[in-house]
This record gives sequence, C-alpha cells and structure tokens, in this order.
Amino acid sequence: MFQFTLRRLLLLIPVLIGILFVTFVISRSVPYDPCIAMMGEKATPEQCAAFRVRYGLNDNVFIQFIRYMGQFAQGNFGDSIQYHRPVLDYVSERLPMTFELTIGAMLFSTTLGILLGLISALRRNTIIDTFTMIGANIGVSMPVFWLGLMLAYVFALLLKGTPLFIPPSGRLTPGLYMESLLIAWHMQNSTGLLRFIVNFISNSVILHSILIGNFPILMNALWHLILPCFAVGTIPLATIARMTRSSLLEVLGLDYIRTARAKGLSMSKVIFKHALRNALIPIVTVIGLETGALLSGAVLTETVFALPGMGTALVSAILALDYPVMQGFVVVIAIIFVLSNLIVDLSYAYLDPRIRLE
Repeated sequence: MFQFTLRRLLLLIPVLIGILFVTFVISRSVPYDPCIAMMGEKATPEQCAAFRVRYGLNDNVFIQFIRYMGQFAQGNFGDSIQYHRPVLDYVSERLPMTFELTIGAMLFSTTLGILLGLISALRRNTIIDTFTMIGANIGVSMPVFWLGLMLAYVFALLLKGTPLFIPPSGRLTPGLYMESLLIAWHMQNSTGLLRFIVNFISNSVILHSILIGNFPILMNALWHLILPCFAVGTIPLATIARMTRSSLLEVLGLDYIRTARAKGLSMSKVIFKHALRNALIPIVTVIGLETGALLSGAVLTETVFALPGMGTALVSAILALDYPVMQGFVVVIAIIFVLSNLIVDLSYAYLDPRIRLE
C-alpha cells in the first residue's frame, strides 16, 4: 500500500509538468494581446512594449516556460497581472469557498443519494422505485443556474420573514466579520507553505470559526451554505442514487447473498454487511469523480449565489488573460483530481480485501 501511494505521488510530478506546459502553450496561443485586455483598446504601442517587458511576455514561449518552472520549483506561482499580488495568496483566498461548497454538497448528495438508491433497489419495480428514479432523472436534467435562482426566489423572497427563510447569497450575514489569522498571528510578511495554510484557514469561515470556537459565526456560515449546496449537489445526488440502485441490484442477485439469507441472517445484516460493501466500489468511483469536478470550481453556482470561489476567479483570469492566475488554478485543479483519484484507488483495497494495489 505504501509503495503504491508513493508511486502515485511521484507520478504526479510529470503529470503536473505536462499540464503546466500544455496550459502555458495554449494560453499564449490565444490571438489576443493581454496588454489590450488589461489596459484597454487605447493602450499605446510604447505602453504595451513596456507591459510585455515587465511580465516577460516578449521572450520565446519556451524560455518563458523554463523561467516559470524555475519559480514554480521554489514554490512561487508568480504575481497576478490583473491584481498585482502573489498568485498563491489569491488561490488561498478563493480555494476555501469552493472547498466548503464541495464538502457540503457531497455530504448532502452522497448521504441522500445512497439512501435513495438503497430504498429503490430494495423496492424494485414498485411505485417508490419509479418515483425515486423519476426524481433522479429530473435532478440530472435541471440546469444548476435555474435551480439556484428558483431556490433563492422561494426561500429568500417568498418565505422572507418566516422561519424557513434562507439567505440567497454571500458567506456571512452583513456586519459579521472574522479577523484574519495572518494578522492575529502577525504573519503578514511570512511566505511559503506556512503562509498558504494559515491564509487558507483564515479564509475558510467554517474551519476558522471552529478553530477559534466562534460557533455563532459557524452556524451563520452553514446557514448561508444550504441553498448553494442543495443546488450544486442535485446532479451528483441523482447520479449516486442511480449508480447505487444498479450496483446493489447486481450484487443482490449473486449466490453469496442467497446463501447469507438461507443461513438465517437478518435482512439488515445481509444488506449492510454483505451486499452494500461490495456494491460500493462503483459508487465510490462516482463520488471521487464528482468531488474532483466540484473542487475545480462550480462557476454557475458561485455566480448565482455571489460566492468568491475558484470557478469565478478562473473565468475572470481567462477573460483578462491573466496567465499566472490561470496556471496557478490549473495546477491546483490538477493536484485535486490526482489526489481524489488516489483516495478512490486506496479505498478499493479497504472495501474489497481481494484487491491488492501493490
């Protein structure tokens, strides 16, 4: 297991280099000048020449890539062209919101999806099964931006002033504020991984509030996450429910399940100890893929609910041709996907001891 994990982590290095190179070349092949994107159509040739010299854009693309890799090897993602600040700081500010949204959405979709799939499989071809699968198909088909707007309209407008009111946007109620740990711990001038971790925790309202024991802020942050998590979790929920149903139905027809029932085991033991565990492998695969996809940024959900996450930041960087920010977020997304797949692969050996990853 250790050798497998180490081998996968070492393979991450050439994967990241390849992703960086492809992103580097494609982003600089766009037929539009970043100087015009940043300074407007009235920018003079002299201003654009100075702009390219300042950011090293007048060099050959391969020289630019080698220079960037040298910075990257030192843990430096460069400075944003658009915001004139370190990319790593920008990533550590945007990633926590996407992280909170993804964890909340996946907890909701995984718990309810497996439950609905389990009920549907045990009540196969009944009215419960029919309505569950109809609901799953509707969940897959509903556009996230439409669902988000409808949820905000119902819970924030129609139910305003009632106990069922839920905030339609933002991370905290206006007026609530949490002091940054970088300031509290006097780490404004720190650099590297430690600064990234502290800045990440500072900008994660949930982690920060738990760390300092501020539970009113924690409850307020969770209250604001209800609608976004529900909106972005509907498609994974439907997918997980359908996968759970099909996988469980396949397992329930195998000989060892009939043997367990013939031995007199209760239905709950047959389902949860024998059937569900063996049916979880394809379900875990889907959960891992959906988690990686959500962690790469739910652009529409973040836009509808005015959440400062990775998706909206990446779109803004693409529109502004902010190369360092684009590359920084692409690296983070690549790492997230590789680690998600690694966790899924390791879980296979735990769920099914017959699988030997070595």
